[in-house]
Amino acid sequence: MARALRAAIVVLLLSAGGGQAATPRDALVMAWNLDALITFDPPQIGEINGADIIVGNVCSTLVQYDPKDTSKIIPGAAESWSSSPDGLTLTFKMRSDLKFPDGTPATAEDAAWSLQRAVLLGYFSSANLTQWGFNKDQIADQIQATDVNTLVLKLSKPYPAPLLLSAAFANNNVAVILSKAAGLKNAKTVDGKSDLGNAFFKTAPVCVGPYHVARWDANDVVILERNDNYFGPKPGLRRIIIRHVPESSAQRLLLEKGDIDVARLLNTDDLKALESDKDIHIEQTLMQGMNYLALNTNDPILGNPKVREAIRYLIDYDGLANTILPYKGTPRADLVPEGAFGALDRKEGQPFSLDLAKAKQLLTEAGYPEGFSKKMILSANDISPAIAQHIATNAAKVGIKLELEQMADANLFTRGRNRDFEVQLVGWGAGYPDADAMVSRHATDPDPRPEAKLVGYPVWRTGWQSTDINAKAEAARLEQDPVKRAAIYKDIQDYMLHNGPMAYIYQTIRPIAVRTSVTGFVIGPFTVNYASASK
Repeated sequence: MARALRAAIVVLLLSAGGGQAATPRDALVMAWNLDALITFDPPQIGEINGADIIVGNVCSTLVQYDPKDTSKIIPGAAESWSSSPDGLTLTFKMRSDLKFPDGTPATAEDAAWSLQRAVLLGYFSSANLTQWGFNKDQIADQIQATDVNTLVLKLSKPYPAPLLLSAAFANNNVAVILSKAAGLKNAKTVDGKSDLGNAFFKTAPVCVGPYHVARWDANDVVILERNDNYFGPKPGLRRIIIRHVPESSAQRLLLEKGDIDVARLLNTDDLKALESDKDIHIEQTLMQGMNYLALNTNDPILGNPKVREAIRYLIDYDGLANTILPYKGTPRADLVPEGAFGALDRKEGQPFSLDLAKAKQLLTEAGYPEGFSKKMILSANDISPAIAQHIATNAAKVGIKLELEQMADANLFTRGRNRDFEVQLVGWGAGYPDADAMVSRHATDPDPRPEAKLVGYPVWRTGWQSTDINAKAEAARLEQDPVKRAAIYKDIQDYMLHNGPMAYIYQTIRPIAVRTSVTGFVIGPFTVNYASASK
C-alpha cells in the first residue's frame, strides 16, 4: 500500500509540473477546492466536499436513491425494510455479505452502533436523526440489532415510512456502517467522555463502501483506494485522486492539458471557454440546494420583518440569471427547491424582482428611511463575491451600506454556526427531495436559545422562531395524505417568503467538466458516484 501511495504522489507531482499529459488508466484524478474539508467522520461532516467524498463512495448508506429517479428508494447496505402496522417500528434486513476493507464482516450491530453514535456525539448531522425523535437518553432502546442481520428502530410517532427513509437513511451521512470495533479500540477521552473514535475516524473512517480513505493531506490531496471486499459491483477504477486546486483558471488548464480527468469548481467564463472543446463534456445538474442571505434576527434592525422584506426587493433575479448565474443556478426566492415534493411552482416561488422604490418604502415603514450599515460575510470562492457586490450595489441605492468580508469556506461556516454574523451569503443543500428537507431546517426551530446550539438548523443560527410554523411543519410530517401534506407546505412557504429570516437567491446547478475519456461518472442531485466511473 505504501508503495502504491508513493506512486500516486509521483503522478501528482508530475502533473503539477506539466510533465504528465494523461492521467493513469486505473485512476480518476479530480481538481477541487478542498479548503472547507475538516473531517471525514460521517456524522460530523457538514460541508459539500466531505459529503461528496464519503457518502456513497467511502461509506455506503442503508438505502439509497435510484440514480435514475430520486423519488424512488432502492436497497443499499440493507437489502430490505418493513414498517409495522402501527407505523412505530422500522426494521431493516442487512445484507449478509457486508465487509469492511480489511475483510472483517460488518453486521447489524455495527449499523446500530453507528446510528447511536451519531446521536450521542451530537455533531452537525445528528439532527438528521434527532428531528425524528431519536435522543441521547433513549437511543440504546430506540435503535437495536436483534441479530447479526436485523436492525430495528422504534419511533416515537408514526411518520410516513417513505418520508422517513428518504429523510434519514437514503444517501445520508448518519446512515452509514462504521466499524464498532475500530471506533472503540481507537476511542479517546475528551472532557471526561469517550469520543467514540471521532479523532480516529476524522482522517480515515472504517466503513462499508466501494473505496476507503488511503491518504488525506489537508489543502493538498485526498486519495481513495478501491475496497476489494465491497459487496456491490467492483469499482471501475482502483484509485480516486482529488487534488486541492482552488483557482478556476488552474483547474481549466489542467483539464485542457489532460493532467486531470474532472474539474469540480469552474467559474462561468472558464465553463464557457470549455464548451467548444470536443475532448471535454460539461454536465449540469439541478441540485436540491439553495443559496441565500441569512439575516441575523438577533440584530434589532434585521429582526424587523419589513427590513427583511426590503432586502428581498434588492435582488435583481433577472439580471443575475443573465450575467452571473449561467452554469451555476436558476433564480428562486422560495425556500423549497424546484423538483421537491410540495414545492411551489416556478411562478409562485418567484414573487420578487428588483424594486428599489418598494424597498425604500418598506425601510421607511420600518423606521429606517435613511438606511443603515451592516457587514456581510461570504465565501471568497466561485460566484459569491460577484453576487454579494451585486446586492451591495443595489442596497447602496436605498441607503443600506453593506461592508463585504470575504473568507475561506471553513471560516464562513464556523461564523454561521456560532451566530457570529449580521448578514451571511451562504448555501444549503436539501438532503432529500421533499419540502420537509428545507422546512425542517430553514423554518422549524425547536429551541432558539443560544445555549441550545442547534447548529444543524440554519434557522437557529439566525435566532428566528415561529411556534405556529413549528406546529404546521410537524403536522405536515405526520400527514399520510400527500394532497393534504402539500397544502400545509404551501401555507408554510407562503408565510416564509415574506416573513422568514432568509432571502433566497437561486437554486444551485452543479456544473462538472469531465474529459470524454471518462465514462460512467454519475452526477446526481444528492451524490456523485465515483465507483461507476471507468476509462
